Amino acid sequence: MQYGICHLSVVPVRNGTNVNDEMVTQLLYGDHFKVKERRKYYSRIQVAFDNHEGWINNKQYQLILESDFKAIHTKKEQRINTDFIAHVSSNQQLLLPILLGSRIDISKLIDHSFEGNATTVTQSKSNLVKTALLYLNSPYLSGGKTPFGIDASGLTQMVYKINGYKLFRETEKQASQGEPLSFIEESEPGDLVFFDDNDGIINHVGIILKDNYIIHAHGKVRIDRIDHTGIFNVQEKNYSHKLRVIKKIV
Repeated sequence: MQYGICHLSVVPVRNGTNVNDEMVTQLLYGDHFKVKERRKYYSRIQVAFDNHEGWINNKQYQLILESDFKAIHTKKEQRINTDFIAHVSSNQQLLLPILLGSRIDISKLIDHSFEGNATTVTQSKSNLVKTALLYLNSPYLSGGKTPFGIDASGLTQMVYKINGYKLFRETEKQASQGEPLSFIEESEPGDLVFFDDNDGIINHVGIILKDNYIIHAHGKVRIDRIDHTGIFNVQEKNYSHKLRVIKKIV
C-alpha cells in the first residue's frame, strides 16, 4: 500500500482514467489518501476523510510515508483554512493559492509555509450558517467542493468540515448520519434537509436557515423557502425539490 497527499490547490477525482470521465469529487490542498492502485498515468485512491474512491493523475499528488499518513490521520488539532483564498509558499518563495476548507497543518510536511486565517477547534453549531453563506452564489459543479464550483453534498460536507465535523461525500450516505427530526419546526439553523426523486432516491441536500429558509446548491448556491412539501423557488413559483427527511447532525 502506498500513501499520498494533495500538494496542489484543487485536483479532480474521476470515476475512470480518462480525462473525459465523470468527476466524482475533488481533492483540496492537504487532503491525504491511500493509493489503492497505481498505474502509469493514473492512480486509484481512497480519500482518508470520507473513504471516497476515484482516479487522479499521478502528476497531481505527492507520495508520503505510511508513518506520515498515520500521523496526519490521527492528529487531533487539524488546521483548516478559513479564508476564501489564501496562499502557501515554498522554500523557493513560490506562492501557491489554496482555497476555503484546505487543510494547512500539513504544510511543513511538504516544505510549505502558511500565513492566513485558520480554525483549529470544533466550532459551535451556530457557525455552520456563517460558513455556508461564504459559498453563496458559487456556481453548481457536479463533484465540486470549492467556492468556484460545488455540488449539493459538497457544500454540506465542506461547511461541516470547516467547523470540525465529518460528513460522507455522497448525499445518500449523508442521509444515514445524525438523528431524524419529525417536523421542520423541530429543526435548528445548521441542520441538514434531504430530498428525493419520484423513485424515492435521495438526491439532494441543503442546510436549514432560520425563518423557514434553506441554503443549497442548485444552479448556484442559493437561498430558497422551505416547507413541509419541499423547496419552493420564488422566482420560478414552483417546488424544485420534494422533502424526504430532516437530520440533526450536531
